[in-house]
Amino acid sequence: MLYVFLAKGFEEIEALTPVDILRRGGVEVVTVGVGGREIEGSHHITVLADIAASELKSLDGTEGVVLPGGMPGTRNLEKNKTVINTVTYCAERKLVIGAICAAPSILGHMGIVKDRKVTVFPGFERDMFDAQLDEAYVVRDGNLVTARGMGVSTEFALELLALLKGQATADKIRASIQCR
Repeated sequence: MLYVFLAKGFEEIEALTPVDILRRGGVEVVTVGVGGREIEGSHHITVLADIAASELKSLDGTEGVVLPGGMPGTRNLEKNKTVINTVTYCAERKLVIGAICAAPSILGHMGIVKDRKVTVFPGFERDMFDAQLDEAYVVRDGNLVTARGMGVSTEFALELLALLKGQATADKIRASIQCR
């Protein structure tokens, strides 16, 4: 089970592209709404999450977590105890952690990126305490995948898929969606 958290003001493409691509690749993905199931994105698109954060009781069977960026979505994610507890659970067990755009700043504040190779949306570098900043659009360091922003959402999702299901599966999905 991979959890994708959605909080008011999330960047819609950064959230839903990974959901779509990961599900195409056979990953069990659950969208989790912070503050309820109906969550409005940063561009006023309302999404109905599979569950509300208050319904996430057990992390048994968790494969990882994905944090989309967007403002104020990133800040709203960081304020939520369920989000922080899930990220901590994944970090402690070296499960998959994906964060895109401003969301890697959450990982910086939590100390998860210390001595890790990461990327982040320009302007949030100051939040990446003791990380090895990379200017690549998508960066994978072990179980951690970070990306710079909405324009690389597909590449971000495919990298997550490769990590979870192998490069062959990611390549198959890449070809099926006509992505270079």
